[in-house]
Amino acid sequence: MKQIYEYNRESAVEYAVYWALQRNPKYADFDKMGGDCTNFASQVLYAGGCPMYYNYYGWYYRNLKDRAPAWTSVKYFHKFITNNKGIGPIGEEVGLKDIELGDIVQINFQEDDGFDHTPVVVKILPGEKTVDKILIAAHTIDRLYYPLSHYNFNKLRFLHIKGYIR
Repeated sequence: MKQIYEYNRESAVEYAVYWALQRNPKYADFDKMGGDCTNFASQVLYAGGCPMYYNYYGWYYRNLKDRAPAWTSVKYFHKFITNNKGIGPIGEEVGLKDIELGDIVQINFQEDDGFDHTPVVVKILPGEKTVDKILIAAHTIDRLYYPLSHYNFNKLRFLHIKGYIR
C-alpha cells in the first residue's frame, strides 16, 4: 500500500481565493475552449501539494498542448481523482456532510448524466452543512464566496480530497 500524504487545504484555499477572479499566467485560459473551471480546480489541488502525474491517463499540465485530459475535463477529472492508485491526488465521492475546505463540487446543470462544472469549496458557514452554507470559488463565470445554492442545478456530487501519492 502506498503512503497517502496530507493535502494542504489551507494553501489550496489561499490559491483559490487569490486566483478566483483573475488568471494565473502560468496556465492557459480555457474559457473559450469549453470552460476554465476544471483547469482552475486542478491548479488549486496542485497548490495544495498534489503532484502531477505525467502520463496521458494521469493528471498534469505542462502547456496548452501538453496536458492530461483529467487536468481540464470535468468527466476525466472525476474519473482520475476517484480511481487514482498512482501519483497525484486521491479523492472519493462523499455526501454533503463530509465536504471540507479545498474539496471539489461537480455540478450537473442539464437533465442528463453529464456533469458540467467544477468549483472549489473555499468557505463553509457555521451550522449544519447545507448547500446555502457551502461557498465556492470558480472560473468560467468567475465566482468567489458564491453560495452553492445560487446555482440552478439538476444534480451535485462532492469530491473529498483524501490526500495524494507521490
